[in-house]
Amino acid sequence: MATKKTAAKKTAPKKTAAKKTAVKKAPVQKAFAKPEPTHEQIAELARKYFHEHGGHGATSEEDWLRAERELKG
Repeated sequence: MATKKTAAKKTAPKKTAAKKTAVKKAPVQKAFAKPEPTHEQIAELARKYFHEHGGHGATSEEDWLRAERELKG
């Protein structure tokens, strides 16, 4: 009796899809934003302005607002 040899079928390995991960980017505005000045930084600069004009001519509120404007740029 003759035996038949059967050829084994070769199957290609299954390909798995690569997962794409989203890269979150920071908004451009925040990346270059100037940090907010602290209360202490504003107070220190306002005191400097007060002493520069000897306490005459401007109010403490005006000195504070000037310091705040300058530090916030």
